[in-house]
Amino acid sequence: MTTSTITAVTGHRRWDSRGRPTVEAVVTTRGGRGRALAPAGASTGSGEAVDLRDGGGRQGGLDVTRAVAAVNDRIAEAVVGLDASDQAAVDAALEAVDGSSGFAGLGGNAAVAVSLATAWAAADSTGRPLWAHLAGEEDVTTMPMPEIQVFGGGAHAQRRIDIQDLMVVPLGATSFSE
Repeated sequence: MTTSTITAVTGHRRWDSRGRPTVEAVVTTRGGRGRALAPAGASTGSGEAVDLRDGGGRQGGLDVTRAVAAVNDRIAEAVVGLDASDQAAVDAALEAVDGSSGFAGLGGNAAVAVSLATAWAAADSTGRPLWAHLAGEEDVTTMPMPEIQVFGGGAHAQRRIDIQDLMVVPLGATSFSE
């Protein structure tokens, strides 16, 4: 076993920025821990993973108790013992245990939370920041540019403007604070 061997995976219900239930996963390794929430956008495309929602009257049908249970049971069983630093193997295990198209079985919300938490746990196991863990051995010499949303439109704004999002990028910046 290495310091990045996954020893535990737990799922929890949390609330997203819209006040809706979402899935949080916590992945623990011998040498670290990572946690992540499944992001939930307002619009979904045909190629996106399928969130597993409970349906019914509770939380307007949006509750995630079944997806959380999937994290705590089937997903945990599939990934405990794997090496968190082998992201491809963990993601392949998630696909294999789900066995459906678009993660319709266990929920894309459950799978993405575990996948993201695994990346954080692997980075924590080595004591490296996430960006350095993801870069691997590559020489990272450029700073990623943040995009800032100035305003949103389209479907999210009752079509008051045709543009979905107006984003700006600080192309000349040499630091995040700048």
